[in-house]
Amino acid sequence: MSRFKVALFTGNYNHIRDGVSLTLNRLVAYLLENDIEVLVFGPTIDEPALDHSGTLISVPSMKLPGRPEYRFSRSFPGEQKQKLREFNPDITHIATPDLLGYKALKWAIKHNKPVVSSYHTHFSSYLKYYKISLLEPAMWKYLSWFYRKCKLVFVPSPSMQEILEEKKIETDFRIWARGIESKIFNPQRRSDEWRKKHGFEPDDIVITFISRLVWEKNLKLFADVVNKITKKREYARALIVGDGPAMSEMKELMPDTVFTGFLGGTDLATAYASSDIFFFPSDTETFGNVTLEAMASGLPAVVADATGSRSLVEDGKNGFVIPVESTDKFYTFIDKLVTDSELRKRMGQVGLEKSKSYSWDAINNNLVGYYREVLKGKG
Repeated sequence: MSRFKVALFTGNYNHIRDGVSLTLNRLVAYLLENDIEVLVFGPTIDEPALDHSGTLISVPSMKLPGRPEYRFSRSFPGEQKQKLREFNPDITHIATPDLLGYKALKWAIKHNKPVVSSYHTHFSSYLKYYKISLLEPAMWKYLSWFYRKCKLVFVPSPSMQEILEEKKIETDFRIWARGIESKIFNPQRRSDEWRKKHGFEPDDIVITFISRLVWEKNLKLFADVVNKITKKREYARALIVGDGPAMSEMKELMPDTVFTGFLGGTDLATAYASSDIFFFPSDTETFGNVTLEAMASGLPAVVADATGSRSLVEDGKNGFVIPVESTDKFYTFIDKLVTDSELRKRMGQVGLEKSKSYSWDAINNNLVGYYREVLKGKG
């Protein structure tokens, strides 16, 4: 089958700009460019955070309790099902195993449509931040059932696959990594003018966090470690790029930090390249797009020993990988980078070279190959 149709179901496609929505939009754009029809189903809002690729069929949704910026699909009504029937997909791709994902799975099974899924969010690692870890056994039981119904499950890294296998998820896995736009993210974006505009002196060492400002990114650890370093080293400065519900409290925790708010495109790339050290203590990542962007910008990366990050950062080579509970080690190794310009340069160069192997076109072409594998009955 040279041409085929994909129905994509997701809990986030345009109402929040994050790693999931950006990855799926890049995929849809790539599919359309390669003459593969796509119809996307998911929640949306009146003023979405991004202009999405392709056609999005909105489904009823509500604000997620405790996280109102996210939406939870409430149903899959007859009108939307009729559009799905008329589209008549050859393959169903479910990116979020929520209520909509469950309804899509049941529909696909009923109509004999092969189902694939992709694992974007490491749900269990989020539970502790909202003090609902008691739900974890039930969550894994549901995910085990859900993924057994899928022909293939795409994971962003081998380490993520290992974790799912440890949790007794029995399915056929394929690696669908994430890519980098090297024309945008590269060391040549570094700007002395940008640094000066944001209050940084030429000799300042800028320690940067870039992501949405939500507590599951381990913001408190970032604040604790960086505050300690900047207190000791007057030329060490902190930069936080991003927005989110934790913004106001982080400004209280780090009053001397430069907060830019949300940046995108070349503005974001300039912020990366104009930094000196990337510090990302999140232990909830399945891949870590921001870490890859930092590497492509020539920065050494200090990250938590988490599934996504450890797939990108080789400890002692292009940065440091540290157990999330080892606050003292984060301090020790970041301070080492602050005081050693040659180490920063060497690690940044290794990371830059490694980032060159991540091309979005090649990565999404692999995914199309997996689709074809399923359609030929090999999945």
